[in-house]
Amino acid sequence: MRKMSIADRIVGAALALALGSILGAAPAYAADKLLEETVDFTGTFIFLEAKVPGAIIGVIRNGETLVRGFGEIADGSGKAPDGDTRMRIGSITKVFAGATLASMVADGKVGFTDRLQDRLGWDVKIPERDGKSIRLIDLATHASGLPREAQDKPGETVPTSERSKEDYVASLTPDALLFAPGTGVLYSNFGFDLLAQALSNVAGEPYPSLLKKRVLDPAGLKDTSFDLSEAEQGRAMQGHNFDGSPMPFIPTSPLIVGAGGLYSSTNDMLRWLGWHLDRFSTANAEMRLLDHASYLHRDGLSPVFGMDEGGEMDALGLGWVVMRPEGNRPLILHKSGGLQGMFSFVAFAPSRGVGVFVAINEFSVGGFEAMSKAAIELITELAPR
Repeated sequence: MRKMSIADRIVGAALALALGSILGAAPAYAADKLLEETVDFTGTFIFLEAKVPGAIIGVIRNGETLVRGFGEIADGSGKAPDGDTRMRIGSITKVFAGATLASMVADGKVGFTDRLQDRLGWDVKIPERDGKSIRLIDLATHASGLPREAQDKPGETVPTSERSKEDYVASLTPDALLFAPGTGVLYSNFGFDLLAQALSNVAGEPYPSLLKKRVLDPAGLKDTSFDLSEAEQGRAMQGHNFDGSPMPFIPTSPLIVGAGGLYSSTNDMLRWLGWHLDRFSTANAEMRLLDHASYLHRDGLSPVFGMDEGGEMDALGLGWVVMRPEGNRPLILHKSGGLQGMFSFVAFAPSRGVGVFVAINEFSVGGFEAMSKAAIELITELAPR
């Protein structure tokens, strides 16, 4: 049986597009008519399939960008999301931490195989297992052996956003590692949080300013930050929980800046993808090369857990999940995020000039599956092997 394409599954998409004013979709215009048609169809499919209050998709192809918004940014606002709408991007924050690491390695400030013990700067003994120490590359590839989150104290449940340095130190017990570093993969926010703290310690400055200097400013990102002013919240997407209830804006703890917490906009994410796809640029060339490499291949790893939700992992880069070419699909790097009632997904084909960012403003498992699958299929259709 022939695999159904996005276009095949959007029976009646023309009717849905004709109802754009009802859906709240923003108009889209592009010199590349193929880009315009495919993004319109894909965005419509995601919005209708996810059944969420708002959705947005942005695509870059050979340097040209297109943004399409659906629904509304907040309940009753009547305002469709656009390229400047701010939103939480959750764990996509991790690939920014990976890029910061790549920048510092390219400059000789740190090495991938530096031990966390030597770079963290905290008064704590970092656990080891089977004679193996946690290295910076282990943190960036979810291979540290650390659990997903820093652990709660007995009898306490502390929200991730409120955990302190003391909570993290208390979690680094001698038996904290679930496997020997470098031998398996377990998705770990804890590991990326420690990576950011280590890079900050080496640089001698707070991680947000380090990220801005090494990653955000060079890529021309203007709307990517860890917190929003009250005025900025007025143009941000309102997240919703699994039951559809709106979720409040919360400040970003300084301890979770490696793993999550960033706000961005679709236009900024397209600038970020444009930086990645400009692969022959001499500016930041070594950093980009390091950031696109695969460092840990699935074969032989045990365990492998928590890496396949957005598309099956063949290898891991610096926070990026790597999917090898298969059939008509090119090599793709992707990362998903979920925080504060927002699900987001970013993916690109580094050698094909195509990238996609998509987000929905409600925690919906079905919605996430629809948007991540549609993004991968869209890249495959726009940039086939």
